[in-house]
Amino acid sequence: MKKNIYNVLRGTFLISDDSFKNWRLIMFLSSLAIIMIASSHRADRKVYEIAGLKEEVKELRSAFVDGRQSLMQLRMESSVVKKLKDQGLAPSEVPPKKIKVKRTN
Repeated sequence: MKKNIYNVLRGTFLISDDSFKNWRLIMFLSSLAIIMIASSHRADRKVYEIAGLKEEVKELRSAFVDGRQSLMQLRMESSVVKKLKDQGLAPSEVPPKKIKVKRTN
């Protein structure tokens, strides 16, 4: 056992006669490590992208709520009357009448 550890530390297992199977195992493990690292980086990138998109959704939802609230305030009759008062328009005192059109063929 002591000799095997010494051979691994010196690297003689890589240059011996049956070193081809050792090299295959080392290359296989190296390629697995590279694939695992690449997969981890890709997953991290997607997590950051998802977090950024969630923040963007929050901002857009907030802007939508603010816009909807200001639109509701603009649609109120009192705010319409105030804005049109500057142009000289006022609400009618006389209620509207329904006009009926009869078609003759």
